[in-house]
Amino acid sequence: MLKEVIVVEGKDDEAAVKKAVDAEIIITHGYGISQKTYKRIEEAYNRCGIIIFTDPDYAGENIRKKLSQRFPDAKHAFISREAGTKADDVGVENASPENILKALSSARAEIRERSEIFTMEDMVGAGLCAGEDASRRRDRIGELLGIGYGNTKTFLRRLNNYGITLEEFKKALNSL
Repeated sequence: MLKEVIVVEGKDDEAAVKKAVDAEIIITHGYGISQKTYKRIEEAYNRCGIIIFTDPDYAGENIRKKLSQRFPDAKHAFISREAGTKADDVGVENASPENILKALSSARAEIRERSEIFTMEDMVGAGLCAGEDASRRRDRIGELLGIGYGNTKTFLRRLNNYGITLEEFKKALNSL
């Protein structure tokens, strides 16, 4: 059983996570998180910590940002768009138990003192922006590093905010 409580968007996400791990789960019911749900998340956050595990889409990222602002020491788990897509539907509920377990075991907290190890030049040099294959490469590297998919700007922010080392980054690049 996981120590932290997992925060997901919906009931289908909860069902998929329960197939992968034995854990307490809180459902946000989408973007309009109620005060009652916020209170439950805050209690879990203070008691044992939380892992924010939202869908790899626009709505999921907005919910993640909203929760991150309120719970800055929360851990974050990500699945790749590929792992979370089934018949044009993107979400945690579509991921296999193996992909969910991998994402949760790779969960990372944002670091408070932001580093500037990576720059836009690193993104260009690694083929992670401005190329026809850049999106797929970011998705795969994000999966390997446990920071999920993001557009170039979001991906660069995650590289710097989640404590990714240069060695981890190079290892992930070499495995492409």
